Amino acid sequence: MAACAAVLGFIAPARADDTIRIGVLTDMSGPYSDIAGRGSVAAAQLAIGEFGGNVGGRRVEIVAADHQNKPDIGSATARKWFDNEGVDVIVDVITSSVALAVQHIARDKNKVVIFSGAGADQLTGAACTQNSFVWSWDTYALANVASKAFARENLKDWYLIEVDYALGRALEQGVRGALDRAGGKVVGVSRHPLGTSDFSSYLLQGQGSGASVVALLNGGADAVNSVKQASEFRVNEKQTIASLAMLINDVKALGLRDAQGLRITESFYWDLDDRTRAWSARYGAKMNGAMPSMIQAGTYSAVRHYLRAVQEAGTKDTDSVIKAMRALPVEDATVSAGAHLRGDGRLMRDFYSFRVKRPSESRAEWDLYEKIATIPAAEAAVPSEQSACPLMKRSQPPAR
Repeated sequence: MAACAAVLGFIAPARADDTIRIGVLTDMSGPYSDIAGRGSVAAAQLAIGEFGGNVGGRRVEIVAADHQNKPDIGSATARKWFDNEGVDVIVDVITSSVALAVQHIARDKNKVVIFSGAGADQLTGAACTQNSFVWSWDTYALANVASKAFARENLKDWYLIEVDYALGRALEQGVRGALDRAGGKVVGVSRHPLGTSDFSSYLLQGQGSGASVVALLNGGADAVNSVKQASEFRVNEKQTIASLAMLINDVKALGLRDAQGLRITESFYWDLDDRTRAWSARYGAKMNGAMPSMIQAGTYSAVRHYLRAVQEAGTKDTDSVIKAMRALPVEDATVSAGAHLRGDGRLMRDFYSFRVKRPSESRAEWDLYEKIATIPAAEAAVPSEQSACPLMKRSQPPAR
């Protein structure tokens, strides 16, 4: 941890009462390090910089750690930060199994956690807490948006290739529900361990299924490897390849030759409009020209909104800050107009369906996506009346 702090140039700790300390708990070295990792730290720094590094007379500091995608390491780090290092809020927490563990700790310690990296439905469902928020994506929205977009093209039969842990299972559940609503079906499923290098057997099963869509329910290096091998097996010549958790950094690493035609669902893209382009240029200046993923953009937005809430509340008291977070609209260059927090902690924001461009269509290094559809927040998210979050159920009027 000390080495990490030295590399990232963090300020030496001050008294806890004099500081607002933000913990970026992320994957620094594993399969999700490119879409979160140091880019999430840079994004948090951009948000802090907009406040001049000081909110209400308190200096704002960052600490960061690599949870190595292991719930025990993530939990131990969160406890240490909350108990011994004066951390007020934890952000990012990519990897759903780690996020679910940290969510309970934040609740027990009465601290804030904002999941800009994780999006398992349980986080805003049955496991929801007053202290936790889901910012960038969730499995219901990814599956729902992709299914809605494909249904318009009459692509309703899906074969699923999924990572065998919480993310894959949650995405599968979301896909099945979304396809049921759209009149489609899942024709088969293959599950693989996290960190798989050879996807040939899974892809051949998908190719032989005759499904109109082969959907990849994995992320990071797994998503990159599976898409690359799908191109090698020419799966995309007769079937549509969709990746429900692949982000722009993955597409860039893969290259347009192998990724062309791939369908992607995200809540942010650097080239959506003038505001996203301007903010992404600031991010790129800190990251050697790289453009941000929706997770990295989400970390910026989450930190910025938290600091706005501290400013509005005039204190960093957890309950006061949470009240302000829920009352304030979420307004910055990375979110759609009208974004706001719902009672279950979900950030209500628009989502987008993208097609990866052919090499001949790309005008610049990071010109990778063509927007196919915009799905408004109210259509992307699980309906309020279907939420499993106890906080939502308590807020709803009794049935007559």
